[in-house]
Amino acid sequence: MAISEFEIKRYEKIVGQYIEKRRPAPHVRNQVDLAFRIEGQSVIIYEIRELWNQPGEKIESPISKATYVKNTKTWKIYWQRADLKWHKYEPTPEVKTIEEFLAVVEEDEYACFWG
Repeated sequence: MAISEFEIKRYEKIVGQYIEKRRPAPHVRNQVDLAFRIEGQSVIIYEIRELWNQPGEKIESPISKATYVKNTKTWKIYWQRADLKWHKYEPTPEVKTIEEFLAVVEEDEYACFWG
């Protein structure tokens, strides 16, 4: 079962506020920016950047993903490795709230999200 419309609006507000705090300065956002989207049961935070060899072309690079598991009422946390597959974030593989997910991403204990 998908996340409810009410929950989606709540997550959009919470994650949107987090992204707004982390976004680069307005004068460089045309070169690099942050955004998020909700896909099914997952919230994905990603970077938007110009292709180095094709100015004007944008690419998205995923930073982190949290997937809600309704039967356990937890969020599983993932990061994308160089193999382009999502892997559980081992220091903290799951949390209870979206706020806790954002705190884990912000702390980035193993430098998996922000480098």
